[in-house]
Amino acid sequence: MPDASAQPTTDADRAIPGPLAGYTTLRTGGPAERIVAVGSADELVQAVRTATEPVLILAGGSNVVIGDDGFPGTVVLVRSRGVRVIAEDATSVTVRVDAGEPWDDLVATTVANGWAGLECLSGIPGSTGATPIQNVGAYGQEVAETITGVEVYDRVEGTRQVIPAADCGFAYRGSIFKYMDRWVVLSVDFRLTRSPLSGPVRYAELARALGVEVGDQVPLADARSVVLRLRAGKGMVLDANDPDTRSVGSFFTNPVLDRATYEQLLERSAEVGDPPAWPGADGLVKVSAAWLIDKAGFAKGHPGEGGVAISSKHTLALTNRSGTAHTADLLTLARTIRDQVHARFGVTLHPEPVLINCTL
Repeated sequence: MPDASAQPTTDADRAIPGPLAGYTTLRTGGPAERIVAVGSADELVQAVRTATEPVLILAGGSNVVIGDDGFPGTVVLVRSRGVRVIAEDATSVTVRVDAGEPWDDLVATTVANGWAGLECLSGIPGSTGATPIQNVGAYGQEVAETITGVEVYDRVEGTRQVIPAADCGFAYRGSIFKYMDRWVVLSVDFRLTRSPLSGPVRYAELARALGVEVGDQVPLADARSVVLRLRAGKGMVLDANDPDTRSVGSFFTNPVLDRATYEQLLERSAEVGDPPAWPGADGLVKVSAAWLIDKAGFAKGHPGEGGVAISSKHTLALTNRSGTAHTADLLTLARTIRDQVHARFGVTLHPEPVLINCTL
């Protein structure tokens, strides 16, 4: 199969000055000492090997919050592109995707080719290389379900290797890559199912929107189009004309509580009702962060200082609504929300994005 990606990086893209705000979906963040763009895995390895420390790897910038002081080192912009079939049989196909490939472009390619497994992850901004770091998931799918291996550059050993999925430490919105800068993701392998139909629809909201029952399957294109519509309705699809999309998507993860903590939450929430919850293994229960935020007194559109606000469409998204806000303003709002939720319900919210040169 020929390369399914778009145009290669041009020479004009390779040395780009300016504040880091321009490379993040949140549109905040100060300057870097040096910014270098790379167009291939080989260039990425070379850039990391030779860069003056510290080094920040940045691709789509959709799940990162960068401090107002910027980054005191080298920022490497990953612009590698490519989608290649590396194995196939009658029922499945395995594709190798370069780290800089825009994620939604990949999903569109898989749907168009009749490869099931990523369709419910449509519309998520950012790059493919970031997806294993976060174990990106939405509407009942996670990339951990289809990833077979992640090619990395090991900055400690100075070698390239493929880490099998079983060794990636995938967990809810996390992996071994998330809080360690040892490994630089170069490409990701996905094993997808040859099928015109989606996997079983697991998410109740998506099933309702599709007009089917949980567990049913639908045409891939239908799943993609409805997911895109649902995400757009929550301000979760990038749109230059929609200030609600100047965000990192969900700012907080849904808390995962042990049974005792969950029972305490039910006692403290008796006046406002039980939070939406999803039972998990070993007695753990995942609860809705959006519900906790709302019931703690923060409605959609709640304003902060300096032009930041909770999204008018989704309580979990904190937005640079003015387009000129500072990271400090956003983090002040996030702290206020976190502290009030804890005071009201005894549950601590944790940020989903990676925080660079700033703290919550």
